[in-house]
Amino acid sequence: MVFSSPHFPFFFAIVTALYFTLPHRFRWAWLLAASCYFYMAFIPIYILILAFTIAVDYLVGLRLESMCGRRRKWVLLISLGANVGVLAAFKYYYFLKENMEAAAAFLDWNYSLPALSIILPLGLSFHTFQSMSYIIEVYRGNQLAERHLGVFALYVMYYPQLVAGPIERPQNLLHQLHEPHTFDYVRVGEGLKLMLWGMFKKVAIADQLAGTVDMVYGIPSGYTGLALIVATVLFGIQIYCDFSGYSDIAIGASKTMGIDLMQNFRQPYFSRSISEFWRRWHISLSTWFRDYLYIPLGGSHTSRGRHQMNLLMVFLVSGLWHGASWVFVIWGILHGLYLVVSLRTAEVRTRLAHVTKLDRLPVLRSAVAMASTFILVSFAWIFFRAETLPQATYIISHLFDGLPRDLVNLNSPAAAEAFLSGLKISKYTLLAILVLLVGDVLQERESLWQWISKRPTVVRWGLYYGLGFWILLRFSAQAKQFIYFQF
Repeated sequence: MVFSSPHFPFFFAIVTALYFTLPHRFRWAWLLAASCYFYMAFIPIYILILAFTIAVDYLVGLRLESMCGRRRKWVLLISLGANVGVLAAFKYYYFLKENMEAAAAFLDWNYSLPALSIILPLGLSFHTFQSMSYIIEVYRGNQLAERHLGVFALYVMYYPQLVAGPIERPQNLLHQLHEPHTFDYVRVGEGLKLMLWGMFKKVAIADQLAGTVDMVYGIPSGYTGLALIVATVLFGIQIYCDFSGYSDIAIGASKTMGIDLMQNFRQPYFSRSISEFWRRWHISLSTWFRDYLYIPLGGSHTSRGRHQMNLLMVFLVSGLWHGASWVFVIWGILHGLYLVVSLRTAEVRTRLAHVTKLDRLPVLRSAVAMASTFILVSFAWIFFRAETLPQATYIISHLFDGLPRDLVNLNSPAAAEAFLSGLKISKYTLLAILVLLVGDVLQERESLWQWISKRPTVVRWGLYYGLGFWILLRFSAQAKQFIYFQF
């Protein structure tokens, strides 16, 4: 089921209402049943994959807690192997097949792997990583093994964040699934407002930009210069609104039931460096890689060269996590290289700021850093969005073709309107992006909802109804799938 589908409001209302109606001892069963229905709305048979993961990790968690000595590590490896094995079989089989056959052809060998009918289960990487975090935390002694099989299954399958996160940790979520929650009008209101904001991002911005981005990236050879640049920038806005919109809806839906999920985005395009960007973007995944891969590899507490290799390794894996394609691998490595270059040039950039007197103008220096980071991130998005490596190469090599001419041609409002019309960009979408920008600026200073709560009643409810009406106007019966569902 998609959050932006016509069915979801009814599903959400029924699930939440019955959750508070039922006695506490039955709520886990109700949420688990609702989560199964939510997931099975896609491909019902794939619920068996989740059942396998849940069964293995539940038994391994109990076993790890009762064991001591070196055998615990082998049990941990068995569990991680089972989780990664499922992920590899469904997500990376054809990537492996394609590259092995290409290598065999290069060596003039007659070798191929069998073709299988595999459809990637939705959100496989998300719930696999969430289950793995539980096993690792039990192994480390930071989390007691969960003895209630139903509650553990709900931890893995909890419907708000089942398909696209946030990727929760057992220390935050498991105990909340055991605790009784009473209906709280204020908390429910906060959750509904967050869901409204997330739906606005998805329906009024992300879904509207999808047509433009798909058109240009679908046939990039038909465009050059300014159109390619605009489509790339718009994709950066699209994926931000699409994914952070999902996170807002998930966190809001969970909040109405009294269960708090972790923050997953914090205005990432206001970042002043790539490292700050990754502290603001997909926070649940970046912290997962930090805690379970980067730090075990040695993190920054090692030699300079090893530290840089650790960064590259983490972002290589991050690229593969996002997709079984070389474009995702390059996207990940590119971000790793950004961080390595940033570390190597830190002193040079500090001296340059001093020489140019930029360090005496903190606001200007901050603006330059923010713009530079946005440009670097947007350039990397080309690989993320492109279907193939040749397509990404074409886009990069033609980004500036005819750019001076295109800019000169935008010499009047009518010419600008014609350009936007040619790319199917409506004024309403641009206005929605402006609303998003204002909202994110306010979020940098304080909670958006705290700011709104200080306004007069007429203004507050005018904003709520305005957003709701805007969503209804831009709503499509054919709900567009969230981008991160494919991961």
